Amino acid sequence: MERRDFLRIGAAGAAWLAAPLAANAAETPKVIRLDYAYYSPPSLVLKKFGWLEEDLKPTGASVKWVLSQGSNRALEYLNSDSIDFGSTAGLAALLARANGNPVKAVYVYSRPEWTALAVGKDSTIKSVKELKGKKIAATKGTDPYLFLLRALHEQGLSKNDVEILHLQHPDGRIALEQKRVDAWAGLDPHLAASELEAGSRLIYRNVNFNTYGFLNVSESFAARYPDEVRRVISAYERARAWIIKNPDDTARLIAEEARLSLPVAQLQLKRNDFSNPLIGSEHVAALRAAAPILVDEELVKSGTNLSETITTLIEPSFARSVIRQA
Repeated sequence: MERRDFLRIGAAGAAWLAAPLAANAAETPKVIRLDYAYYSPPSLVLKKFGWLEEDLKPTGASVKWVLSQGSNRALEYLNSDSIDFGSTAGLAALLARANGNPVKAVYVYSRPEWTALAVGKDSTIKSVKELKGKKIAATKGTDPYLFLLRALHEQGLSKNDVEILHLQHPDGRIALEQKRVDAWAGLDPHLAASELEAGSRLIYRNVNFNTYGFLNVSESFAARYPDEVRRVISAYERARAWIIKNPDDTARLIAEEARLSLPVAQLQLKRNDFSNPLIGSEHVAALRAAAPILVDEELVKSGTNLSETITTLIEPSFARSVIRQA
């Protein structure tokens, strides 16, 4: 089943790519705009060392880096044509695509456990069920927000059973530590910092509810500049290899860029798996398992074919042409 899914996606991608790529293969953009995010260590490595700039120098193209504070911001920037590549959680990318944001997921920058439900150190709350009627901070349109909804559903609750305050990730941490909310659907590195520096406790973890870290590209950019998409993936691959070989240096870089303590950066890094960057059937299956929450919570229009949306979102052909795996 998984192999058929993968082949079907590949065939769909080939059909989508064929005509535009043949016509525009020689075009080169003047500037490539990428986001960098504290939750995406490879983006921090690339920005630090300038490997993409180095690779693009012969083409005359330059690179512009834009900070993303969360999946919602990255997807907003992609939709408004402020960036060409954006780092997001997989389920957030699916939600955006289902609601009309024309993005393609072309690479997996990490398999993280970057979100969990946290309460303050003095809280008496110990379970998801005890969140009924409570105030919870979450960033709408991001993995932590969708993680929260799935955790509630698992216990027979919905978003209507709690009061969700839509705060950006750093603000959610502050609200929790100032006791303005009862719980927070946190995101690393802010979550790790709150654990180590403020004593916040994790009351619910589920790695399977953490969707993958996707590198997305706007559909128009991918169709017009296929060679540059492959260049960006190649640069990400260089960063991934460096991270695997240099975990201590990576943690120091995260700490420096995000202005974190080294122990916080180390904890964040431990919760990331960089072993499988090739997007495909594994990620299709994960999104299909997660997709019902988008329908149940009416986050997509009635009648939306999410299975078809997943097929149009996942585009493995670029990564397959770059990544050589045994």
